[in-house]
Amino acid sequence: MAVTAWVLFRGPGMDSQPDPSVAQAAAAPSAPRAVVAPGRVEPVSEEVAIGTELDGKLATVSVEEGQTVRRGQVVASLVNGDFVARVRLAESAVHERKAELERLRNGNRTQERRESDAFVTEARAVLEQARAERDRRKYLLDRGAISRTEFETADREFNVAQARVEATRQRASLVNAPSREEDIRRAEAEVSSAEARVAEAKAQLAKTAIVSPINGVVLRKHKRTGESVSTQMNGPIVVIGDTSRLRVRVDIDETDVARVAVGQKVSIRAAAFGDQTFTGTVSRVGSILGKKNIRTDEPSERVDTKILETLVDLDPGANLPIGLRVDATLQK
Repeated sequence: MAVTAWVLFRGPGMDSQPDPSVAQAAAAPSAPRAVVAPGRVEPVSEEVAIGTELDGKLATVSVEEGQTVRRGQVVASLVNGDFVARVRLAESAVHERKAELERLRNGNRTQERRESDAFVTEARAVLEQARAERDRRKYLLDRGAISRTEFETADREFNVAQARVEATRQRASLVNAPSREEDIRRAEAEVSSAEARVAEAKAQLAKTAIVSPINGVVLRKHKRTGESVSTQMNGPIVVIGDTSRLRVRVDIDETDVARVAVGQKVSIRAAAFGDQTFTGTVSRVGSILGKKNIRTDEPSERVDTKILETLVDLDPGANLPIGLRVDATLQK
């Protein structure tokens, strides 16, 4: 009876060793999970918002959404009549300053010199006449034939004529003398200053034509002809992007940043495209953590976590709309 109880107590398998395969499976680390993160499709150039550097009213907005544009192409223009007038006014000032500089370099014309010499001759003739009249009245005064007042009048006229001769002689000397070097340098500086004002006016006029900085497609048209624009408050006139290649900007959770590297293959899926999968390659990994850019609209989503922006270049053939939210799976 005791022997039977002992056999039942030991039971089957009590003397057997653990299965090695089971032990290894228990000890082996679990396979790393795939990195899945939300992303948004964008053009390779990102979205380029084009605005104005001047306040004013739009004369034209010459592009429409979906239109292809080239770098340097005018996409909009401002009413610019006052800017055109400023250019013309500045150019007129340049012509005036250059004329004055040429006059100084060439000296006065022959006619001006002859005219100044004639004034001197005329003043001397008047002086001689005044001298003769004064002498005559002095003679009469000495004999008591006229009053002293009459003589003093003639004497004043003589002094005035004498001063006029000196003035015309100085004027003739100035007209006939060559221009001073400092006067020429001052005139040259005035020409340079006027030319700089022309360049400034033309630069302001050029800003009234708003051009595309890249080759791309008009993604969004925000303003219409006739609307006012401001450098302070209004948004862009149009948004342009280079859609010749697409990429996805992915928000990698901070807990997964160690498993992301440049060159890593990525699978892209979007709810709008069902089971269709697009592929790409990690082209850039951010250097600093930041706030989330993309929300999944899930009630349980945490919005206080940090993410690392990662760019994925999509392989050719991926025809996805700009701004589409997608799920990116980074392959191991």
